[in-house]
Amino acid sequence: MTTVARVVLDSPLPQLDRLFDYRVPAELEDDCVAGVRVKVPLRTGARMSDGYVVEIVTEGEYPGELSQIEAVLSPVPVLAPEIWTLARAVADRAAGVASDVLRLAVPPRQVRAEKAWLARDTAWSPPPVTAPPVTGYADGVLEAVVTEHGRAAVAAVPQPVALGDADAPVWVPGWAATLAQAAAHTVAAEQSAVIAVPDFRDVIDLERALLAVMPPERVVRFDAKQTNGQRAKALLQARTHPVVAIGNRTAMYAPATELGLIAMWDDGDASFIEQRAPYVHTRDVALVRAAQSGAALLFVAHARSTDVQRLVELHWLQDVAPYRVKTPKVIPTVQQTGAEGFAAQARIPSSAWRAAREASQHGAVLVQVASPGFGTGLVCAECGERAHCRVCGGPLGSPHRGATPQCRFCGALAVGFRCPTCGNGTVKPVGQGAQRTADELGRAFPGTRIVVADGSRPLDEVPARPSIVVATRGAEPSVPGGYACVLLLDGEKMLAREGLRVQEDVLRFWTNAAAKSAPGAEVYLVGIGGRLASAMALWRLDGPAHDELTDRRELHFPPAVRVATMTGTDEAVTAAVEALGDAVVGPVLGPVPVEDDALPGTVRAIVRFPYAHGAEVAATLKAEVIRRSSTRRVLKGGNRRRAAPTLRVRLDDAEPFSEV
Repeated sequence: MTTVARVVLDSPLPQLDRLFDYRVPAELEDDCVAGVRVKVPLRTGARMSDGYVVEIVTEGEYPGELSQIEAVLSPVPVLAPEIWTLARAVADRAAGVASDVLRLAVPPRQVRAEKAWLARDTAWSPPPVTAPPVTGYADGVLEAVVTEHGRAAVAAVPQPVALGDADAPVWVPGWAATLAQAAAHTVAAEQSAVIAVPDFRDVIDLERALLAVMPPERVVRFDAKQTNGQRAKALLQARTHPVVAIGNRTAMYAPATELGLIAMWDDGDASFIEQRAPYVHTRDVALVRAAQSGAALLFVAHARSTDVQRLVELHWLQDVAPYRVKTPKVIPTVQQTGAEGFAAQARIPSSAWRAAREASQHGAVLVQVASPGFGTGLVCAECGERAHCRVCGGPLGSPHRGATPQCRFCGALAVGFRCPTCGNGTVKPVGQGAQRTADELGRAFPGTRIVVADGSRPLDEVPARPSIVVATRGAEPSVPGGYACVLLLDGEKMLAREGLRVQEDVLRFWTNAAAKSAPGAEVYLVGIGGRLASAMALWRLDGPAHDELTDRRELHFPPAVRVATMTGTDEAVTAAVEALGDAVVGPVLGPVPVEDDALPGTVRAIVRFPYAHGAEVAATLKAEVIRRSSTRRVLKGGNRRRAAPTLRVRLDDAEPFSEV
């Protein structure tokens, strides 16, 4: 009887995105099992390719003579069956290639990690977990969602929470405590949980919360800061026992023993958008995986995304809110008079300045600003012309007072800058960034410790002692027990940015910062009035998401519909649009010219389609991509590289709507 291995090739070519049958020679039968890495021949055997064994069968689908597997690269099965199923479904949904998804899910081979895993004590098992109650919500509500494998959109507890021993409490954000307690219920039932969060600060907060309710052997990290060796070790550990896998977007592809819970914190964060093909949002991966596994699904946030709001309004997600929990005391200041002196220069009204001065005497005060650096940009001191980089044309900025101007895009230093308009060599800052705000607050609050936190100076936590923390949006460090006062500046500037999701993003920035305040602390929303200010003051944050989704439905904008972006030659894009037929809704947006150095004459078209037509649209567009890729000509030259693809497809791409 012939043993046949069905192999997925590690190739980005769409025409190779299927399973290939290979004969397993007798000497490799013991090691060649589902999930292992193998080397296999392509076509006549002149070329070799790596791949993964998806399954072992006794009869293949190919009717002809089979080539045999060249080698088993490692006897360790690194591709779990459920991850292959997930990768295949995610790729099909996005008209992509499964091997591109597998590169996100499976790290490169690490021999040391594999040897350690093979030599492990198979009789060892991690300590058991005792599940604590999920606090902040009505008794048993979230526990029931988790244990009954339900689905819920959860409004986060908007204040820091103390976990662990009362004599030495562990202070964590409310959302982290909720997810840790929910995960503890899952692991206590000997099931695994997978939790994805936006960035490293959130990973640290969540890990601290988890370690307060379960032993460290039950927590496994997957994040971008890990080495390939650490990722490989985590992957193998997650396959061995029920654990909680946490991390950024790659964590959603973590293997799991008896998966019982899938959760995301702040799914509207832009860092969940994968930057590599097929560019799938982590939220969509979570939805696919929950449907495949039957695991419980939680989306936790302060300000709900319109994508989750859509699922709530379809009654696909249960709406869960905190019960009898104090909300932040938000005070809009749009009609209040301004302060004087340095406080006015720092854009702080008089009431907020007085509250911050008093709070800074006994605790930490948070000041959220829109931009890093000293100013938002530089202009010629003589004629006022905007200063740009000579290397890439990007805007110049200054990280601090007196620093050499530096490009915000490529980082090049503008030594000896001369204005191309008037020839002047002096620049001055415009706008106010985090560093300039910190300088002015230092003069407004003499003797008070000033701390700056932004992308170049990341901080996870600052002590709960008198200080003023100036942080850019999303970079706010935590304080044990919460901030004594919070000032939200530059709101008008944040809302003035063009884009489809500006209101969603700004509401997330504000609510996430406000939730870092101590119970009873005042939160000043500076310069903002109207509907958003009312939603913040009343802490009724589902209203803006509902209103925004209603507007999107009228305009046929995502997430009311799905979108497909096609880029390539005019002929290829037009043919792809025509192939979709009646699957699209509304008018086709384009084709319009776009810049592409690799393919002159490139155009882009965007089509919108109902969710029910998603599989049809993805399959049709992928077929068009394969047809175009199969006929690409080979360029003349020594390396025999192929010409640029004449058609590229991306589904659910938010970028074309960033300037709506």
